[in-house]
Amino acid sequence: MSLNPRFSPMLALLLSFSSLAASPVSEHNAAQPLQIAFMPDIHFHDIYANFNDAAFAGLPNSLSGKNATIRTMAAQLKSTRLFNENYFALLAALDDAAARGVKLIALPGDFSDDGQPLHVRGLGAILQHYSDTHGMQFFAAPGNHDPVRPFSRPAGKSDYLGAGGYPQPIYSPGSEPCAAKLPAVLSSAQLPTICSEEVKELGYKQIMAQLAPFGFYPQPGYLYWETPYSGYSELNYSFKLASGQAAYSQRQYEICLQGTGGRYKQPGYSQCSMVPDSSYLVEPAADVWLLAIDANVYLPQATGDGYAGAGSAGYNKMFSHKTQVTDWIAQVVQRAEQAGKTLIAFSHYPMTEFYNGQSDAIAAQFGADSFQLARRPADSVTNLLAATGLKLHIGGHMHFNDTGISRSVDGKVLVNVQAPSLAAYVPAYKLVSIQPQQKVTVHTVVLDDIPRYNELFQHYQQEHDSLTKQGAPLWNKAILTAKNYREFTNWHLSELTRQRFLPQDWPAPLREALLALDGRQLLLLSQLQNLPPLAQLPAELPALQHSPHWQQALKAADTLAIDAGFTLQQFAGWSGFDLALDFYRLRNAGSLALQDISPQRLAQYQLLTRLLAAKAASDSSGFAQQFGGVFQLLQAFSHGGHDMHFMLDLTNGSLRELSR
Repeated sequence: MSLNPRFSPMLALLLSFSSLAASPVSEHNAAQPLQIAFMPDIHFHDIYANFNDAAFAGLPNSLSGKNATIRTMAAQLKSTRLFNENYFALLAALDDAAARGVKLIALPGDFSDDGQPLHVRGLGAILQHYSDTHGMQFFAAPGNHDPVRPFSRPAGKSDYLGAGGYPQPIYSPGSEPCAAKLPAVLSSAQLPTICSEEVKELGYKQIMAQLAPFGFYPQPGYLYWETPYSGYSELNYSFKLASGQAAYSQRQYEICLQGTGGRYKQPGYSQCSMVPDSSYLVEPAADVWLLAIDANVYLPQATGDGYAGAGSAGYNKMFSHKTQVTDWIAQVVQRAEQAGKTLIAFSHYPMTEFYNGQSDAIAAQFGADSFQLARRPADSVTNLLAATGLKLHIGGHMHFNDTGISRSVDGKVLVNVQAPSLAAYVPAYKLVSIQPQQKVTVHTVVLDDIPRYNELFQHYQQEHDSLTKQGAPLWNKAILTAKNYREFTNWHLSELTRQRFLPQDWPAPLREALLALDGRQLLLLSQLQNLPPLAQLPAELPALQHSPHWQQALKAADTLAIDAGFTLQQFAGWSGFDLALDFYRLRNAGSLALQDISPQRLAQYQLLTRLLAAKAASDSSGFAQQFGGVFQLLQAFSHGGHDMHFMLDLTNGSLRELSR
């Protein structure tokens, strides 16, 4: 059954947390392949949460009859993730999985949005509801948003949506906003800060305890469960033995500024401390091992709260700073092969490059610090991961749809599947099915339409009205016309491109030229010689268009368009911003984005790619090189293979495309 719109997470928590884990999936119908759904980056925010301390009542919602505790639309449209509508997307994804008979759900990190108590509590209640109702088992691995740091700390947000459509600051005691004195007089657009422990950021201990039934601790229904710190194996396993060694206090390791401590500690290591690690191995069904890798690495810092965030560390720091886990991975792989287990690893972070081999080209085009390139695992690290013998890993973190393949020096093949986020464009999850003869199929399940996606629009309308009255920067109100959830995430990406990606990632001369041009003008400029420098192009464009050279280029461009089966007017039908949006659609979603970009426009992009590549060597203005680089990257993003449906042969790492 679907989750009732009036379902109370707290009620489900009280009714169902007393029950044990779901029945072992080892009892599944052997005639049907075992299916495992992977849903990373759900960034769960309980939009109908009840503050236990009654600090914030929320906004009355006329459709649900509840009070909404949500973030502003302005905040959503500058973030790579949605904060609010992903609540409905999670419910829809779980309902979809239930309808398919899926019993195993893996959550590869960022299952919460900053590990706040009210959101972790709400997530636990929903997972338990689906466990009780559909017999699902959930297996979570942490991401950099859960927890944000190894240990709990004061935190909060300035942009909850409050009364009158204004931002409502809510922070926990101990944070600076709650410690600071409020001004004597607040402006009409300011709401007083609310202080509540419900919005602090929980550490490992609290998150693991609240989500204990969902992989972090052994359950009676598991056939096997261990951690890197266990002292037993599958040969002498018992639930009692595992439970005794699963204690939080026994799952600690020493990390130092320079590397792993403990038995790996080198002379001169400093700033060492003990931190938790939640990695585990579980056998939820006969002969299937799920390896949940905690790839969060929080480097010790001398200042602040003692640790750096984990977002850009990932596997680049695992071999140096979490060596006991990488050693354990290799041991698990060896044992799985000896015991004939099908091993699938998952974690929050990618194990391979995720830009279709274009990371170096992106760095050259936009800069080494752009496009989240810091999150890319180094080639040497990817080779080390492949050398462990892992064959299949499902990751998240990037909110991308991608499949990467790495081969170690000795021929071992690692396939890294980047699963999309339910909180971003294109909303989807990966469904892995265990097939005979060491084969697995990977299908991508897209959530085009979900129930209740527009339930909060009434609050955003009030927010937009209040911003208009203030004369504050506005987001595009057209997002409230979205006819389904996919269209809503497309609008989210559009606003994200306008407000964040273009200003932050694109060099100013390229960005300003892009926004000044349409497809027709780009085609004509590809036929012009002696162009002004790219930085001067927008200012000199009017004069260029009245020059004799422009008329010559017009004739050449018209001929090129006709020969390709188009008209110049069709090229004029898209702007430079449209090009940028398509660029990010393809970067994020790969082939999933193709239904949102017409074949006609893609063919026009291909023509411009060829023309600019031919012009680049003779063009001293920078136009052909800069725009040519953009089009070449766009082509690479649009031709990434095996990112929708495919079969993987675990014996040799070969991939075969599937139609559906």
